[in-house]
Amino acid sequence: MIKLDASTIAREVNAGRLDPVAVVEAFAERIEARNTELNALVRLDLDWSRRESRRLLDRVRQGQRLPLAGVPLVVKDTVWVKGRNQSQGSRLFADFIAPSDAICVERARAAGAVVIGIGNSPEFACKGQTNSPLHGIARHPMNPLLTPGGSSGGNAAALAADFAPIALGTDGGGSGRRPPAHTGTVGFKPSFGAIPYGPGFPEPFWGIAVIAPMGRTVADTALLFDCVAGPDPRDAEAIAIDALSAPPDFRSLRIAYSPRLGLDVPVDAEVAAAIETGIGALAHVGWPIERTDLPWPADLKEETLMPLQAAGLAALHGDAFAHNPSLFDPDIAAQLQRGLAMTGRDVAVALEASAAIRRACATFLTKFDLLLSPTTPCVAWSADRLGPERIGGVPVKARGHAVFTPFFNHALTPAISIPCGRGHDNLPVGLQIVARRGRDLLVLAAAAAAENVLSGINLKRCPT
Repeated sequence: MIKLDASTIAREVNAGRLDPVAVVEAFAERIEARNTELNALVRLDLDWSRRESRRLLDRVRQGQRLPLAGVPLVVKDTVWVKGRNQSQGSRLFADFIAPSDAICVERARAAGAVVIGIGNSPEFACKGQTNSPLHGIARHPMNPLLTPGGSSGGNAAALAADFAPIALGTDGGGSGRRPPAHTGTVGFKPSFGAIPYGPGFPEPFWGIAVIAPMGRTVADTALLFDCVAGPDPRDAEAIAIDALSAPPDFRSLRIAYSPRLGLDVPVDAEVAAAIETGIGALAHVGWPIERTDLPWPADLKEETLMPLQAAGLAALHGDAFAHNPSLFDPDIAAQLQRGLAMTGRDVAVALEASAAIRRACATFLTKFDLLLSPTTPCVAWSADRLGPERIGGVPVKARGHAVFTPFFNHALTPAISIPCGRGHDNLPVGLQIVARRGRDLLVLAAAAAAENVLSGINLKRCPT
């Protein structure tokens, strides 16, 4: 039962052929067998999920037909679930009980989803590796010595380990795309505002962070997105997305492929080879792919943007840090110290860089319908490190693994990561697909079509 996709579970539950209580029991058995090893889910309360499934069964018996009926859902530790302990991986919030659902959770539960667990997250979702002072290290289902990445790493590990078919994460710089790339799952960063954000914790990545639907397949991810997207008056930044009048003919679209996104960054040879194989497979079925690079502003690097994260952390948690710095993850403490030392000019320079990225990407996407790139330049690395020490044989800084995702947060565009072959040690590689803001359904349609083509080169997602 744990291998069933979300739409199948919902269809069978709605038809009365599958008991949602039995569905939760099957996934709970899987969680109980592996979560101690992986630490993907935190503050487990499977009895709470069992009660939720019984309430869902009552709704179905009353005649409700729900698009996510009985589907187990993982929610990241930074997204509110009413009545559950949500901590952001921080000792500051160790005893916090969410007073309400986030809008996305409210909508998913209204659609019939059953929250089966809370996904591990680094403190305040501000690291590309999932560990926290409160909940410890999340581990990769294929090799527990490795990280699933971050910050939605607990979610991605849970999906890859078959703890649930779908998950709600967040993405402020790639957090909802890089962990899926590392685990052979799917992660979607919608257009900024496509899914209402909050109510919930204040966001250090203000103006660029989004709720990120995740799944084991594109179809499941798209189904979850359909259930939670759309404007809401409680979120002033929520937007409507463009409709698709008909299934796209990808042979008639303008499709760009950029192996390094025009950035001077290293890529592991086996990752580059996997992506090239995937691009070749798409070209073989008629996708008209043009190799080109984005014309970013001169000398632009992700480091130029990092003051925004540090300043956001300092604004939210600087006083608590000054009062008791020992409460914080040392890596987060370093970011807080940097944020507290910044000037207004430092932040303004980063904001201007963000705006320049937005302008450059918008201009580029007037010429192309889709942009393809690697999601990450490397595969998963050791769980006890912030990042790999070398990529492509070159020494890199801690954020060297994150170079291909953050610019699209600043561009406000939709971007998805889907599996695209394997790198060294048989570890998954991700292909990123991007379109202009509002064309979320085009990205999802392209991802579904690409997933079908790439299934011939993708090995089994994860051994059980």
